[in-house]
Amino acid sequence: MDLQQNFKHEKKLRGADKLARIPVKVIATDVIPTKPEWIRAKISQPEEIGRIKGLLRQQKLHTVCEEAACPNLPECFGSGTATFMIMGDICTRRCPFCDVAHGRPNSLDPAEPRHLAETVANLNLSYVVITSVDRDDLKDGGAQHFVDCIQEIRKCCPNTRIEILVPDFRGRLDLALSILSQSPPDVFNHNIETVPRLYRALRPGSDYQHSLNLLKKFKTLCPEIPTKCGLMVGIGEIEAEVIALLNDLKDHYVDLVTIGQYLQPSKAHAPIHRFVSLKEFEHYQRHGEFLRFKNIWSAPMVRSSYFADQQYLGKPVPQPFSRKQLP
Repeated sequence: MDLQQNFKHEKKLRGADKLARIPVKVIATDVIPTKPEWIRAKISQPEEIGRIKGLLRQQKLHTVCEEAACPNLPECFGSGTATFMIMGDICTRRCPFCDVAHGRPNSLDPAEPRHLAETVANLNLSYVVITSVDRDDLKDGGAQHFVDCIQEIRKCCPNTRIEILVPDFRGRLDLALSILSQSPPDVFNHNIETVPRLYRALRPGSDYQHSLNLLKKFKTLCPEIPTKCGLMVGIGEIEAEVIALLNDLKDHYVDLVTIGQYLQPSKAHAPIHRFVSLKEFEHYQRHGEFLRFKNIWSAPMVRSSYFADQQYLGKPVPQPFSRKQLP
């Protein structure tokens, strides 16, 4: 039975319904832990937030900012930036840390690349991040749709830099990379998310070494394009495992790294194991600098696409997360 048939009778699932069939069951928590003082989202420019949401709905576009309940949404939308999520808002995976819905995806919208390019132009974006749900139902995993979006944006906004945050293309890696390498982005991003010991629990359907190979193979095909990878901490890993993961990323030619605190989307999702101390985030920062990544951002509220343009330019993580603020 193919994947489309598996999804035939499913609805758009979230929370406990989404996670009912994962191999390592999530035990729902009674209370989500109170965040420490150093984890705070800034609320700014509600009018701009409303304008961007209105424009997105008009163009039938989704953002990972909204679908994944990113805590930085007010700050990013308030400053006129967004990370676009293409190929719908229904994912074929059931990762228990993620708030994006699971179910049978809709057919690709052939007009989406044009609508996306028009929105990038209307927002006057100099740097755009494009991500997607996992589309295991597609023969190329959605690689050609990424390329269509890249090409449409470059037609109408030739000076806009484009970062893509791709799924793992498991089972179709060579085909997907062959397609992407014909019209590559300015930055190629894939999140490894967590340490290998936790993959079965947190990334069902994914494989740690496969994700490393994806990053390395793209770099081999397009050596001039920066590669980027993000992970979350506070979800059950220990420091030594994160250090080993950073070493693996360096060995697989990754240029840019982001590390941030995992925040539990709901009581049904994977629980927070701990709030990582600022000192520990600084430890990861120093180790990444020792490994000589082109840039590494390690701080509680860092996310893969958070101020992606500034990280690309080599700038330090924005206030209030710079080292000057660390005790």
